[in-house]
Amino acid sequence: MNVQLKTIFNKAKLNFAVLASILMLAVLGKMTNPELTNQIFQTADQLVSDLILLFVAITLGAFIPNFKLVVFGAIAAFIAAAVAIQTGMFTYLTLDYLFAVLIVVLGFASIANLYRHYREFSF
Repeated sequence: MNVQLKTIFNKAKLNFAVLASILMLAVLGKMTNPELTNQIFQTADQLVSDLILLFVAITLGAFIPNFKLVVFGAIAAFIAAAVAIQTGMFTYLTLDYLFAVLIVVLGFASIANLYRHYREFSF
């Protein structure tokens, strides 16, 4: 394997882990609960057209140097919002919609961060 590819892979392990976990979520969800999985991914597909969400996700992935903070911050925000939904503070949000937002944010942030690592090298 090329030295530059090894360097990119070592720098971007968390990016690949996030993308692989989204893919595994889709596969396992299709096997266990296909209706819910379809609903979540259709909502995520609709959220992609929301440009503000994409700009925030890409900005988080491209400009925050420590990607662990982005991932753990997004997951912590998801957990806090899920708790707020369960306690009845947010009656207009659902966990499905919130999970779709998490998938979109983490997916686009990891792709932007991966591009940032890839851009440093010339092949």
